[in-house]
Amino acid sequence: MVSRFDMLRSKPIDGELLKLRDEILQYALDFGLDFYPVVFEVCDYDTINILAAQGGFPSRYPHWRFGMEYDQLSKGYAYGVQKIYEMVINTDPVYAYLLKANNIVDQKLVMSHVYGHADFFKHNAWFKTTDRSMMDVMANHGSKIRRYMEKYGQDEVETFIDKVLSLENLLDTNVLFESPEKARLRLERLSEAQKEEAEYDEHEGKSQALRSYMRSALRHSDSEVGPKLSGSDDFDTMAPPAHIGRRDIMLYLMEYAPLKEWQADVLGILREEAYYFLPQRMTKIMNEGWASYWHSKIMTTKALRSSEVIEFADKHAGVMAMSPQQINPYKIGIELFRDIEYRWDTGRFGKEYLECSDMQVKANWDRPTGMGREKIFEVRRSHNDITFIDEFFTPEFCERQQLFTYNFNSRTGRYEIESRDFEAIKTKLLQSLTNFGQPMIEVAAGNYENRGELLLNHIHQGVDLDTHYAADTLKNIYEIWKRPVNLKTISEDKEILYCFDGKELKIKD
Repeated sequence: MVSRFDMLRSKPIDGELLKLRDEILQYALDFGLDFYPVVFEVCDYDTINILAAQGGFPSRYPHWRFGMEYDQLSKGYAYGVQKIYEMVINTDPVYAYLLKANNIVDQKLVMSHVYGHADFFKHNAWFKTTDRSMMDVMANHGSKIRRYMEKYGQDEVETFIDKVLSLENLLDTNVLFESPEKARLRLERLSEAQKEEAEYDEHEGKSQALRSYMRSALRHSDSEVGPKLSGSDDFDTMAPPAHIGRRDIMLYLMEYAPLKEWQADVLGILREEAYYFLPQRMTKIMNEGWASYWHSKIMTTKALRSSEVIEFADKHAGVMAMSPQQINPYKIGIELFRDIEYRWDTGRFGKEYLECSDMQVKANWDRPTGMGREKIFEVRRSHNDITFIDEFFTPEFCERQQLFTYNFNSRTGRYEIESRDFEAIKTKLLQSLTNFGQPMIEVAAGNYENRGELLLNHIHQGVDLDTHYAADTLKNIYEIWKRPVNLKTISEDKEILYCFDGKELKIKD
């Protein structure tokens, strides 16, 4: 069967684009950028919409959400609301897709931007354990899920996927720093499982290795080893332990929920993909800022011809435009990297500068060190968005960028400035970045009140839970856990225990 993507117009670059690639590549290398080989392909807008809808990958598992996102992107382009100039994928080699309709200035800008992303993917610490072969992994995931759909029915598998996807933000960032030894053992187990899985058991519909891997391998890779499961799927035989502080909800359910083997496999697939995308979510401001910094630097100092300056300035200004409704990661990121470079070039850091109380002296501080470029490469290597903003977002930067907090005024029907206070602005920005603005949930007990119920704890950080979303999520967890699910939280400064028993969400006394 030929997939829809196979029929689309996507091909390697050639001719003028190939010469342009070589030129931009040399500029990037001259500036000290370092990356895995980058493969550029050119495609039409329908193709790039499909890629964007599928997270940048040409082959994914079948699911209605990809079609929905494709439809939204297509309408956005048709009505002139949005336009995608490029897609770049964090793999080795790096794949980047160029829009065929782009003019030559656009292509220069996009290629420069792509090399910035490629450098960031390779060197940022949060991408250290990324599986760089995700093109093949995603395709294999798609094949496995299609096979399950053929065997168990598309509706049943897709409904299960819907429930799991509602949990894909309940992850633990510490997993990204899994030790090399643990990663090696886990991959060895997976490799063994995949070899035996090839010996497909027609009667059972799956291999013994897959059953063994899904039920025990992941559990034993964790430092907290729970009780082994019996061969039965009955809840009473599972006796899940009370692991305190477990934020990887998907892994916990994968290990201890009474799942069928295909469900455990699908849950593992979706979890693996969620962790692949997690570093990108954690570094959106930095990643886009770094790529924007370098496309600006390469274009303005090397690649632009005099006849192209105005067109580039127009495109660049459009990308950097700010909105009252949300921050622009491109704008905040590039300006913060520029500010760091300027501060370290002029000596505006360290104890003496920070303790200077003479505002006039501080404003005119200039002690040339030439350390700016070195510093931004260092920052690019070790930070994520939260630490980036927390450490380098200063009152002076905030004032220069004219940043404010906004709020919607229902009386006037428009967004209005709420505060110019630096601490309020920084706090609101950090809150929006902490767990991506999503509630932070951890497993508190797997056998709550000795009744096999799951107890989750909401780590309250000043914002109460939205009970509507909480109810939907608890319902989905119940469908996987098969027993009542409890959630401890705080509302209006009072501790509350919610419980979903399969019928309704209620508050326990």
